[in-house]
Amino acid sequence: MISKTKIEKRLQQKTNPELVGAIIELKKTNPEIAKILAFPKKKWVALSLEQINKNTKEGDKVLVPGKVLSSGSLDKKIKLVAWNISEKAAEKIKSKVDFVTIQEEIKKNPKLNDLKLLM
Repeated sequence: MISKTKIEKRLQQKTNPELVGAIIELKKTNPEIAKILAFPKKKWVALSLEQINKNTKEGDKVLVPGKVLSSGSLDKKIKLVAWNISEKAAEKIKSKVDFVTIQEEIKKNPKLNDLKLLM
Protein backbone atom coordinates (compact mmCIF):
# COMPACT_ATOMS: atom_id res chain seq x y z
CA MET A 1 0.00 0.00 0.00
CA ILE A 2 1.16 3.52 -0.73
CA SER A 3 1.81 5.66 2.32
CA LYS A 4 -0.33 8.79 2.17
CA THR A 5 1.72 10.17 5.07
CA LYS A 6 4.85 9.99 2.92
CA ILE A 7 3.01 11.81 0.12
CA GLU A 8 1.97 14.51 2.63
CA LYS A 9 5.55 15.01 3.80
CA ARG A 10 6.83 15.36 0.23
CA LEU A 11 3.92 17.63 -0.64
CA GLN A 12 5.03 20.17 1.98
CA GLN A 13 8.30 20.65 0.10
CA LYS A 14 6.61 21.47 -3.23
CA THR A 15 6.34 25.12 -4.27
CA ASN A 16 4.47 24.80 -7.59
CA PRO A 17 0.77 25.38 -6.80
CA GLU A 18 -0.39 23.43 -9.89
CA LEU A 19 1.68 20.43 -8.84
CA VAL A 20 0.45 20.63 -5.24
CA GLY A 21 -3.17 20.77 -6.44
CA ALA A 22 -2.65 17.81 -8.78
CA ILE A 23 -1.05 15.72 -6.04
CA ILE A 24 -3.85 16.53 -3.57
CA GLU A 25 -6.51 15.60 -6.14
CA LEU A 26 -4.74 12.41 -7.19
CA LYS A 27 -4.07 11.36 -3.61
CA LYS A 28 -7.82 10.78 -3.29
CA THR A 29 -8.43 9.16 -6.67
CA ASN A 30 -5.14 7.63 -7.87
CA PRO A 31 -2.54 7.45 -5.07
CA GLU A 32 -0.04 5.60 -7.28
CA ILE A 33 0.33 8.59 -9.62
CA ALA A 34 0.24 11.01 -6.65
CA LYS A 35 3.20 9.15 -5.17
CA ILE A 36 5.19 9.41 -8.40
CA LEU A 37 4.50 13.15 -8.74
CA ALA A 38 5.47 13.69 -5.09
CA PHE A 39 9.01 12.48 -5.82
CA PRO A 40 11.66 15.16 -6.32
CA LYS A 41 11.61 16.36 -9.94
CA LYS A 42 15.11 15.03 -10.59
CA LYS A 43 13.69 11.52 -10.03
CA TRP A 44 10.73 12.06 -12.38
CA VAL A 45 10.41 10.03 -15.56
CA ALA A 46 11.77 11.55 -18.78
CA LEU A 47 10.77 9.54 -21.85
CA SER A 48 11.73 10.23 -25.44
CA LEU A 49 9.28 10.01 -28.31
CA GLU A 50 11.21 6.94 -29.48
CA GLN A 51 10.66 5.15 -26.14
CA ILE A 52 6.97 6.03 -26.21
CA ASN A 53 6.69 4.79 -29.81
CA LYS A 54 8.26 1.41 -28.87
CA ASN A 55 5.90 0.85 -25.93
CA THR A 56 2.57 1.84 -27.49
CA LYS A 57 0.10 0.63 -30.08
CA GLU A 58 -2.12 2.64 -32.39
CA GLY A 59 -4.98 4.22 -30.42
CA ASP A 60 -3.41 3.83 -26.95
CA LYS A 61 -4.00 6.37 -24.21
CA VAL A 62 -0.68 6.88 -22.46
CA LEU A 63 0.28 8.58 -19.17
CA VAL A 64 3.86 9.78 -18.63
CA PRO A 65 4.24 11.07 -15.04
CA GLY A 66 7.10 13.36 -15.99
CA LYS A 67 8.47 14.95 -19.14
CA VAL A 68 8.33 13.94 -22.81
CA LEU A 69 11.57 14.58 -24.71
CA SER A 70 12.04 15.09 -28.45
CA SER A 71 14.55 12.35 -29.28
CA GLY A 72 13.22 10.04 -31.99
CA SER A 73 9.79 10.16 -33.56
CA LEU A 74 6.26 9.01 -32.88
CA ASP A 75 4.44 7.47 -35.85
CA LYS A 76 1.30 6.22 -34.11
CA LYS A 77 -1.89 8.11 -33.44
CA ILE A 78 -2.22 8.06 -29.63
CA LYS A 79 -3.45 10.21 -26.78
CA LEU A 80 -0.49 11.37 -24.69
CA VAL A 81 -0.91 12.70 -21.15
CA ALA A 82 2.19 14.04 -19.37
CA TRP A 83 3.18 16.66 -16.83
CA ASN A 84 5.40 18.47 -19.34
CA ILE A 85 6.72 18.23 -22.89
CA SER A 86 9.77 19.79 -24.51
CA GLU A 87 9.17 22.41 -27.20
CA LYS A 88 10.79 20.28 -29.91
CA ALA A 89 8.70 17.23 -28.95
CA ALA A 90 5.53 19.34 -29.05
CA GLU A 91 6.41 20.52 -32.57
CA LYS A 92 7.12 16.95 -33.76
CA ILE A 93 3.80 15.52 -32.54
CA LYS A 94 1.56 18.52 -33.22
CA SER A 95 -0.46 16.97 -36.05
CA LYS A 96 -0.26 13.28 -35.08
CA VAL A 97 -0.86 13.05 -31.34
CA ASP A 98 -3.54 14.35 -28.99
CA PHE A 99 -1.38 15.81 -26.17
CA VAL A 100 -2.88 16.87 -22.85
CA THR A 101 -1.20 17.85 -19.59
CA ILE A 102 -1.94 15.86 -16.46
CA GLN A 103 -3.66 18.91 -14.96
CA GLU A 104 -6.08 19.16 -17.91
CA GLU A 105 -6.77 15.42 -17.86
CA ILE A 106 -7.57 15.46 -14.12
CA LYS A 107 -10.38 17.96 -14.82
CA LYS A 108 -11.99 15.58 -17.35
CA ASN A 109 -10.92 12.24 -15.85
CA PRO A 110 -10.14 12.67 -12.09
CA LYS A 111 -9.16 9.03 -11.60
CA LEU A 112 -7.00 8.94 -14.75
CA ASN A 113 -8.84 5.78 -15.83
CA ASP A 114 -8.05 3.97 -19.07
CA LEU A 115 -4.52 5.36 -19.32
CA LYS A 116 -1.49 3.11 -19.82
CA LEU A 117 1.27 4.18 -17.42
CA LEU A 118 4.72 4.47 -19.02
CA MET A 119 7.79 4.82 -16.85
